[in-house]
Amino acid sequence: QLQASGGGLVQAGDSLRLSCAASGRDTSTVGWFRQAPGKEREFVATIRWSGSNIYYADSVKGRFTISRDNAKNTVYLQMNNLKLEDTAAYYCAASIIRWAAKATMTGQYEYWGQGTLVTVSS
Repeated sequence: QLQASGGGLVQAGDSLRLSCAASGRDTSTVGWFRQAPGKEREFVATIRWSGSNIYYADSVKGRFTISRDNAKNTVYLQMNNLKLEDTAAYYCAASIIRWAAKATMTGQYEYWGQGTLVTVSS
């Protein structure tokens, strides 16, 4: 089970930290995806519970940081310098598979949490 939280309404340039609390079956990889109204769900960032295999979408590279706290079974997404185009529902997802390739596709994740809404205003 995955529980995402931390969304909210912020102004452009502000920061937010999203959390994804995991419970139940052990998984290997956790990813963040987002979906804006009328658009397809897109990859944001991914990390293995080991701390390796960190990847970001080009659109968030340098602004977002993914991290994990194994003791709390929680993955975080620190979002800085938020832009209007970051407005979306953010979803965390987990996979039991240690993908050799980058885990950037929705189909690579078996478990999904509910979304947390991030709204960036000007």
